[in-house]
Amino acid sequence: MTAISESEAQQLAKKFEHLQPPDILTWAGKQFNGKIALASSFGLEDVVIIDLIARSDAKINVFTIDTGRLHQETYALMERISEKYKIPVTIYFPDNATVEKMVNDEGINSFYRSSEARVKCCHIRKVDPLHRALAPLEAWVTGLRREQASTRSDIHKVEIDHVNNGITKVNPIADWTGDQVLEYIKKHDVPYNPLLDQGYVSIGCVPCTRPIEKGENPRKGRWWWEDEAKKECGLHLNFKK
Repeated sequence: MTAISESEAQQLAKKFEHLQPPDILTWAGKQFNGKIALASSFGLEDVVIIDLIARSDAKINVFTIDTGRLHQETYALMERISEKYKIPVTIYFPDNATVEKMVNDEGINSFYRSSEARVKCCHIRKVDPLHRALAPLEAWVTGLRREQASTRSDIHKVEIDHVNNGITKVNPIADWTGDQVLEYIKKHDVPYNPLLDQGYVSIGCVPCTRPIEKGENPRKGRWWWEDEAKKECGLHLNFKK
């Protein structure tokens, strides 16, 4: 593994704080030499990064997690992105037997009952597949932005992911605003999910996603029955059983 120490990550985070995303992605592609991938849910941030990867010719792969409950518009976007950028997208699925057991034991929509039940569903459908996807990698790229939620306000552009065996986590647009993301998409004609034009700002699984009113926090469109300060799916937080 092309390991980066905690002190090296801190130094790189300071160095990259004012560096442009294409430069960060080019560095990451060279540093990890094929052992790095973007984890894409095909939200606005992720399609921007795919476009940036294509334009910078960074050697970074792309994977996504199909929970089995995504919007049809998301599947259609996957195909549009693959066709436009000629980038293969590796799809990871949750373990079928584990999903079957959860649904048969607890119900098809058990996640509405409590935060614990929802986190369990997210873990089975998203976090377990993520661990499999990251296992052969030395680093991964995300579209996380500090502005998205209070739980993400202190992320760095380069950091060590202690939850996933100490691999490097690269967040090239961590300091971008939502307006910057939209401006980039418009300027470069980047394909995006049409649900976003219907008030959906954060798009995940169908039963856990809804449109929001203009001016509301984007996270209000996800798991609206939970405490806003704690709303994460587990992909970017340590999961406790």
